Amino acid sequence: MDSIYITPEHELLREQIARFIAREVEPHALAWEDAGFTPREVLRKMGDAGLFGLMYGSAHGGAEADALTNLVFAEALSQSTFGGFIITVLVHTDMASPHLHHAGTAAQLDKYMPDVIAGRKITAVGITEPGAGSDVAGIKTTAKRDGDHWVLNGTKLFITNGVHADLYFIAAKTTSARHGMSMFIVEKGTPGFTVGRALKKSGWLSSDTAELVFDNVRIPVANLLGEENKGFYSVMKNFQTERIALAAMAIGHCTQALKMTLDFVRQRQAFGAPLFEKQTIRQRLAMCDAKVHAARAFMYDCAWRVTQKHDVVQQVSMLKALTGELVNEVVQTCQQFHGGMGYMRETAIERLWRDARVLAIGGGATEVMLDEVAKRY
Repeated sequence: MDSIYITPEHELLREQIARFIAREVEPHALAWEDAGFTPREVLRKMGDAGLFGLMYGSAHGGAEADALTNLVFAEALSQSTFGGFIITVLVHTDMASPHLHHAGTAAQLDKYMPDVIAGRKITAVGITEPGAGSDVAGIKTTAKRDGDHWVLNGTKLFITNGVHADLYFIAAKTTSARHGMSMFIVEKGTPGFTVGRALKKSGWLSSDTAELVFDNVRIPVANLLGEENKGFYSVMKNFQTERIALAAMAIGHCTQALKMTLDFVRQRQAFGAPLFEKQTIRQRLAMCDAKVHAARAFMYDCAWRVTQKHDVVQQVSMLKALTGELVNEVVQTCQQFHGGMGYMRETAIERLWRDARVLAIGGGATEVMLDEVAKRY
C-alpha cells in the first residue's frame, strides 16, 4: 500500500522488521503466550539490530529519525499476529523510554539511554492506578521530599512490561494541586518496590502486565525526571506518540486480518463454491479494506504533522478513537468469515480478535478520545 510519505529507506526498514518477525517471532510466540511474556533475549536482538533507538540521539546509539520513520517501524512491527509481542516492544520504544528522551538530564541520558537503546534494559511507565486510568490527574501515588531522597508510596495497576522491566518511569503527586505531579526514575530492585502481582488478561498474552507497589521507596533526588510538579504535562505530551503507535498497531491487525481472511474465503468451499463467490462476503471485506486505507492515510498525515511540529492533539485523538473502533469491526468481521475455525484457540484470527479488543480501551478509551476532540472545536 503506497503512501506519499514513504521513502525507499522506509521500505528497507519495513523489510528488515518483516524478516525479524518471520524468523524470531511467529514460529516461537505461541510458547510466549503460555509463558505470559516475551523473552528478553528476543528484545535484546532487536536492540542489537538498532531498532530500539530510531528517534533517539546518536550520542547514545540512536538513529535520530523522525516521527514518520517511527510510524513505519510501529506499523511494520504490527504485522506480527502476536499483539503481546507488539505491545511489549511499543511500550519500550514509544510509551516509556520517550519520557527519558524528552525530559532526562545529560547525566540521566548518559546513565540509562545506551542500555535502553541496546535492549539491555527494558522500560515501563507507571501512570494508571486502581482508581485512576484515563483521568491521569486522579492518581494517588505520592512522592515526598526527604533530604537527598524522594519517598514514593502507592500502587500502580495494568502496567505493561511491569513484571520483567528493568527501569520504570513513575508518575506521583508532589503537591496537593490536581495536576501537581512529577515523574521519577525507579530501578528494579529498589528496596520497597515490588511487583504486587502479575495480571491475567483476555488478550496480549505474550505481554507481562503487573500491579506495582511502592512502600516507602527511597530514590535519590537525581531520579526526578523533568521538572518538579510538571509531570502531568509530560504525560500529556507523550500521549501523542503513544496513541499514534496504538493506531499503527490497530492498522497492522486490520491488514493482517484482511490478508488471512481473503486467503481463507478463496479456498474455503461452501455450497459448491468458494466463500469469496458470495457477494455479501466480498463486499463486506471490500468495505473493511476501504476503511482501513482511509484510516491509514489519516495516520500518516498525523505523523507528518508531528514532523512539522503542528499541534496534533485533536487529530491524534480522532485517530485513536477511529482506529480503536475500526480494528474491532474489521477483525470481528474477518473472524466471522472463518466460521467455527475462527473461534479456535491458537489460530491467528482468534488471537487477533482477542488482542484487538483492548485497542479501544488502552492508551485512552474511545469515549475519552472523542471528548478530547470535542473540547477543541
